[in-house]
Amino acid sequence: MAQVVRAALVQATWTGDTESMIAKHEEHARRAAAQGARIIGFQEVFNAPYFCQVQEPEHYRWAEAVPDGPTVRRMQDLARETGMVIVVPVFELESEGFYYNTAAVIDADGSYLGKYRKHHIPQVRGFWEKYYFRPGNLGWPVFDTAVGRVGVYICYDRHFPEGWRQLGLAGAQLVYNPSATHRGLSAYLWQLEQPAAAVANEYFIAAINRIGQEEYGDNDFYGTSYFVDPRGQFVGEPASDKEEELLVRDLDFDLIKEVRDQWAFYRDRRPDAYGGLVQP
Repeated sequence: MAQVVRAALVQATWTGDTESMIAKHEEHARRAAAQGARIIGFQEVFNAPYFCQVQEPEHYRWAEAVPDGPTVRRMQDLARETGMVIVVPVFELESEGFYYNTAAVIDADGSYLGKYRKHHIPQVRGFWEKYYFRPGNLGWPVFDTAVGRVGVYICYDRHFPEGWRQLGLAGAQLVYNPSATHRGLSAYLWQLEQPAAAVANEYFIAAINRIGQEEYGDNDFYGTSYFVDPRGQFVGEPASDKEEELLVRDLDFDLIKEVRDQWAFYRDRRPDAYGGLVQP
């Protein structure tokens, strides 16, 4: 029997406050569950605006503990209610002065499985993230979930092939890539990099982008979120570039073995020859 996982993602407009933003995502999750989805992921720092368009200390207020903060606990309740695995990107406060761009992974029974912290932190106009976030320090975990082995890579990380490969070597079948990227900066790369990473590493990727403009800057988040398979092909059509949208797609995990047997990229790796890649 084919191993088909019905997966979902959400690209959402900012509502103006955390409570209504979380409530909106809860409703999207319930709609996805009603359509048979077994896993869902949200966009980068989903319960807040993309405040990194500016550098102001007031925005540390969006941070909370993971997993013991209110948003992750609420998502645990939602996972139990819907029976879905949930990937929850938030602004993490570890302790005073220690902040991370983080995604919690919650299993379908509501149990907290762990978190990924974004490794690569940009500091360019409209994306002043080094002001807020420390670089991730938890490696590239892959989580055993009710639907299979799931990893996370966050936004700017996607430009760096090393983490994609680490996730593949750890056995990821599906990687969620929550993002906030704007039209003039990366639209060309958006539909190039993740399909290429899916091919190179032979797994599924859920690429999620925010949508719309927000009050802290001029960034025009262009959505076009999508699922891509290990052959680099979109699973169904990408989402709108202008409207909020819930995508639900069937992912045939049997394709992973088929592609790995056919293309054999993992067999033909040469880690013995790659030492120079990690030299300063």
